Amino acid sequence: MASKVSLDVGDDGVGVIRIFNPPVNALAPPVLAGIKEKYVEAMRRDDVKAIVVIGENGRFSGGFDVRVFEHIHKTGDMNYLPEVSVDIVVNTIEDAKKPSVAAISGLALGGGLEIAMGCHARIATPGTQLGQPELTLGVIPGFGGTQRLPRLVGLPKAIQMMLERRLFNDLILTNSCKGLVHAFFAERAVSKIPNVTDVGLKPRPIRRAAVIGGGLMGSGIATALIRSDISVVLKEVNSAYLEKGMKAIAANLQGLVNRGSLTKEKMDKALSLLKGALDFSEFGKVDMVIEAVIENVPLKQSIFSEIEKVCPPHCILATNTSTIDLNIVGEKTSSQDRIVGAHFFSPAHVMPLLEIIRTEKTSAQVILDLMTVGKAIKKVPVVVGNCTAFAVNRTFFPYTQGALLLVSLGVDLFRVDRVISSFGMPMGPFQLQDVAGYGVAVAVRKMFSTAFSGRTFDSPLVDLMVANGRQGKANGKGYYIFEKGSKPKPDPSVQPIIQECIRLTNVMPGGKPVTLSDQEILEMVLFPVVNEACRVLDEGVVVRASDLDIACILGMSFPSYRGGIVFWADLVGPQYIYESLKKWEQAYGGFFKPSRYLEERANKGIPLAQSVLPSAQDPRARL
Repeated sequence: MASKVSLDVGDDGVGVIRIFNPPVNALAPPVLAGIKEKYVEAMRRDDVKAIVVIGENGRFSGGFDVRVFEHIHKTGDMNYLPEVSVDIVVNTIEDAKKPSVAAISGLALGGGLEIAMGCHARIATPGTQLGQPELTLGVIPGFGGTQRLPRLVGLPKAIQMMLERRLFNDLILTNSCKGLVHAFFAERAVSKIPNVTDVGLKPRPIRRAAVIGGGLMGSGIATALIRSDISVVLKEVNSAYLEKGMKAIAANLQGLVNRGSLTKEKMDKALSLLKGALDFSEFGKVDMVIEAVIENVPLKQSIFSEIEKVCPPHCILATNTSTIDLNIVGEKTSSQDRIVGAHFFSPAHVMPLLEIIRTEKTSAQVILDLMTVGKAIKKVPVVVGNCTAFAVNRTFFPYTQGALLLVSLGVDLFRVDRVISSFGMPMGPFQLQDVAGYGVAVAVRKMFSTAFSGRTFDSPLVDLMVANGRQGKANGKGYYIFEKGSKPKPDPSVQPIIQECIRLTNVMPGGKPVTLSDQEILEMVLFPVVNEACRVLDEGVVVRASDLDIACILGMSFPSYRGGIVFWADLVGPQYIYESLKKWEQAYGGFFKPSRYLEERANKGIPLAQSVLPSAQDPRARL
């Protein structure tokens, strides 16, 4: 590892300390030790008059090696953390008797920036990225950055530096830091798919795409594509719908401009890549088609039969369905190796997750191509198996159902939302239902009741809301009152509807409301989600548990500092979750019945995240 840091001295007396630890010159402990060693050598040598610190391959340093945090979380060994702040940055670099300059190119992030700030001067190439991203991992800058950065853009006291170091060490062992570090690595692990990314395949270029359907999802998908320089043909059934879809795309881009995340010039360029169509005449030139019409099986089958005839043989045939089995969608075609799910989350041009759904017949090349497209349009692509609702929506189907059960047990609806929001979700399940619209709730309720008979809770609350003229945010009146310019406010007039729901479900023990703590409310909503996540893992719907974690973070806004649904469940304890579900099953029925996977791991003391993927011969495997 000593070769990761070198010292070269020129005839001019300048000693160049080079950091070489591809791909981003991460500051692993041996690299930091090497920097100190070369500084000490430079101080000792008479032929060295000044020092320049530089990173090889166009990058100064991507920062401290976060794998150190992962090692500490697994072992609890804080001795693995080097004494960087005072020992290297202050005593070695800042206090050096010979002048030193950080020559920065590419990027200087986190600890890399802090090393640069410890030098006596800095020079950077245009376009260099500077930042302290370790804040997103739940720790503060640990090499003196909290003091030097404000001073540069005076002088820190020794006690402040020591305090910063102690705070840094304390934060490393918190569950929040563990969760954020786990999420960091989980997001990077999703790009490794067995028999896809490890078999020497190269992604094919996707330069031109077609989107069928210009509604909310279709317009959002088209927006994401043209924003990333992929030409799009938007196909609709008539000119009125087409005009509406084109306007929606323009409005999406204008919204990005208004928020400062897109320039007017880039908006105009993106719109120049968009073309509308009322037939399939342009489809002979596209590399990918994404179907985004309503969830209607005959309609989707008809579309795929048609596009198979008009698209070139290499063209990817993708569907944005969130509910329908892909084998059914493509059963009337002879191109099932090209059929794949491209499940975006709404709004598609904003939400960062792309679920890529593969069937038993989807080719590895198509999966790799779509993964590459996902990255190009700034999504995190997660490959999942073909099952009802796929990974994220399936895992979270008990989320709202558990909340509805609590309401039928007499728990205040708005209290449920407050508890879930306090946990870290951006909004509770009832406010989310208001925002998403009740049509979605009705459609998925029927689907889940059919697919998962015996373990769902059927509540009439949404039907009652619709019957009383409530449509949620769509008409400003749901569980909450939505008024322009103000936050949603609980609507007390919804109480009679809730009471009617309680009467119809008739599940309150002895006809009296249950008494629950906030913690019990949280657990009765989220433990069934954990239970369904266990079934998803057991069936091999995802490659690894961390894939489901990052998908839930990006797709359902599960708090990243909790690491994802499976990571959080392992911190809580599978045994405790199993015993809680078993108790509730006896009291309230099959909705809470523990899965086989959870029961096995609880009884054996095995983490839920361990041994996810079934063998290829296991009929339960979806990948």
